[in-house]
Amino acid sequence: MDDTPKVWDFCTNSALKRASRQLGQLYEDVLSPSGLRGTQYSLLSQIAHSKNASLRTLADLLVMDLSALGHTLKPLIRDGYVELVPDASDRRVKRVQLTPFGLKKQQETTDLWRKAQARFENALGKQEAEALRRALNGISETSFAEAFTRASDGTEPGAGK
Repeated sequence: MDDTPKVWDFCTNSALKRASRQLGQLYEDVLSPSGLRGTQYSLLSQIAHSKNASLRTLADLLVMDLSALGHTLKPLIRDGYVELVPDASDRRVKRVQLTPFGLKKQQETTDLWRKAQARFENALGKQEAEALRRALNGISETSFAEAFTRASDGTEPGAGK
């Protein structure tokens, strides 16, 4: 094994993306009998939990821009899992909801997701998995992005003190 340091040994972003690709593929393998990709299952689950959220609210929850959300929703709408419904008070606002077919698919796929989740927690450790989720959820918060933007990069005199 080559002991030469790799970029992910120094770069949090590279390490996170690398781990995300690995974990994503492992979950995809477990979820594959459902016909859904991991991202699609996650989106169906967020829609189910968000209860008639607007597109903007859903995008904010997922830390996505509206065009990326729209692109991700298209196959779920096409396949009859999701529908966009005009808001009752402002028809320009679209609300996202699962169809009965989508709710059934989300519930069926949850059994597979539970298997993947159990495997992850068994491999990493339950406490470590919970700590990792807390850390990642914290990084996903707007307050983290604001702190990151304000933070010094350490190149200015007195930075990091």
